[in-house]
Amino acid sequence: MYNIIVKRAKSTVEEITISEFKAKCLSLLDEVNKTRRPIRITRHGKPIAEVWPPSPDRKGRRFVGAMAGTIEILGDIMEPVIDLNDFEAYRD
Repeated sequence: MYNIIVKRAKSTVEEITISEFKAKCLSLLDEVNKTRRPIRITRHGKPIAEVWPPSPDRKGRRFVGAMAGTIEILGDIMEPVIDLNDFEAYRD
């Protein structure tokens, strides 16, 4: 049914043909989600795609404003960082 090959140390990737993937697509996607193991799809024995399980759900995490309240501004942020007299063009 499936050819199992070893990918790196201790992880297995099921390898299936593209025609078999096309015929069983939905059930194979459910299997990947359930077993958390990827599937490699081949055409004429050469890999053309891999289906990986989704990354962990990150509900409750927000991107915009995620670091609000984590920094403190000290001093005047509009003031130059260096003394302007160090530049010849600014000297009187």
